[in-house]
Amino acid sequence: MIPAAAHHARWDNLTSKCSMANVEVDFNHVETKDEAADELSSLSSGCSIPVVHLSADVLDSGSLNLLTEETCQSSIFTELPVLSEGEQDTLAATPVHPAGLHALYASYVFGNLVEQLWNFAWPAALAILHPSLLPVAVVGFFTKLSIFIGAPIVGRLMDHFPRLPTYQSLNAIQATTQLLSAAMIIYALKNVKHISTSAVLLQPWFIVLVVAGAIERLCGLALGVTVERDWIVLLAGADRPVALAQANAVLNRVDLLCEVAGASVFGFLLSKFDPVTCLKMACGLMICTLPILLILGQIINILSSRALDRYRVPCDKSAAADILLDARKIVENGLETIKHGWKEYKHQPVLPASVATVLLYFNVALAPGAIMTALLMHHGISPSIIGCFSGLCSLMGFTATFISSSLVKRLGILKAGAAGLIFQALLLTVAVAAYWTGSISQKIPLMIFLSSIVLSRLGHMSYDVVGTQILQTGIPISKANLIGTTEVSIASLAEFLMLGVAIIANDVSHFGFLALLSVSSVAGASWMFCRWLANPTEEQRKLFVFDWQFEAID
Repeated sequence: MIPAAAHHARWDNLTSKCSMANVEVDFNHVETKDEAADELSSLSSGCSIPVVHLSADVLDSGSLNLLTEETCQSSIFTELPVLSEGEQDTLAATPVHPAGLHALYASYVFGNLVEQLWNFAWPAALAILHPSLLPVAVVGFFTKLSIFIGAPIVGRLMDHFPRLPTYQSLNAIQATTQLLSAAMIIYALKNVKHISTSAVLLQPWFIVLVVAGAIERLCGLALGVTVERDWIVLLAGADRPVALAQANAVLNRVDLLCEVAGASVFGFLLSKFDPVTCLKMACGLMICTLPILLILGQIINILSSRALDRYRVPCDKSAAADILLDARKIVENGLETIKHGWKEYKHQPVLPASVATVLLYFNVALAPGAIMTALLMHHGISPSIIGCFSGLCSLMGFTATFISSSLVKRLGILKAGAAGLIFQALLLTVAVAAYWTGSISQKIPLMIFLSSIVLSRLGHMSYDVVGTQILQTGIPISKANLIGTTEVSIASLAEFLMLGVAIIANDVSHFGFLALLSVSSVAGASWMFCRWLANPTEEQRKLFVFDWQFEAID
């Protein structure tokens, strides 16, 4: 914001230097100096008006035309620089704040590594504590529930509070809840012996673990949305598509690498030490990482010319205080915020792209995960093959982060997204056909089935990167967190529903039905996105005016 004093200073400079051209002057009535002084005395003393004394020879001359045609033609306003195609490509690939963007990458590495390590550590420790999957499932259930309910509320609060204090507070809360959860599990490992499953669920330490886990996931979600939907757009530039695509690709690579590294590190520690020692080491890493994240947040702001100090919307504090501090209306405000989040989500200009992203979350069968692992184990597939399959899926995802930026450069943002979705849908169709036409216990059908799913991850991750950029471009910065968290909330609901179907159809013989639902959701996402792409609105044209392939959509 520009201070009021600066506005007055600029206006004074403007008025004292303005010129008049082709002014008609009535000389029938010329006031004397005393008459002019009397009229001017009625004006405010703070208003300075220059008095011009015209001599007779000046009045006779034609010099009142102060701006001639030549001076207008030589004005700098008639000479606008036009960039060549090569210069435009270079500008599109250059981030607005490159130094701040690299600091953001460093912050993302530290934060994501700890988060992924903890995501692997707590279920592994609970599995050691109790052989049943129910404790892990209960924690996961309430985590998904908290995301579905709380994500829009957290997103709205984030949109109304300053960026940097919000980021630092979320990091502190997340680290605190992680340490609290670790303390509860360590307590249980030391004191709980041979207890029934139902008794575990009623233990005070387990209730604290559930609550802390839900808060920790909400904070992790909020931090992810902050970085991926808000900060990276400010630092890379919403109108620099190649730079933004490359930045999104880097974040996805970091995410995949940290996912592999976090699981590998904690798995290695478990093979060398007892679970309590491993959890204490993880706690030490969390404590050391927190100040690094807080310092890096300040560094990012400094290197980006204080871009993070800007407010997203005016009058932030009063609106946020109404939601956060009024305890008497906390339920009413919470429900109103959820309703508002869904309303804003429904009216976003890139809704089909967001719905396509949500539909991909229905694919729980034809993707690496618990259901696929159970299927392969049931058919007697070697664990080494299953591990190789999961590793290749991660490798394809990592490779897709490099392909996505090239797709954006060659096809444009919108067509790159369509290409990723269509590629994934076609390969998953091949996988379903291989499953239905031959037993995957045989070598050739198995190889076709698994290879198709592995290659489909290229399309999945390509759209994940490109789709994120489409949403970054289309969603107003003042609503980025609210709409982003609402989308994650709906995606969590989609996973919820499919897992419910999987629980009902829990026999392996029903996998074909789950596979048809999964490929149908991906095909539906492709159809919806391509239909939106083929019928662009005026608002869509304005949002993606920099997309050099956009005119080809018609």
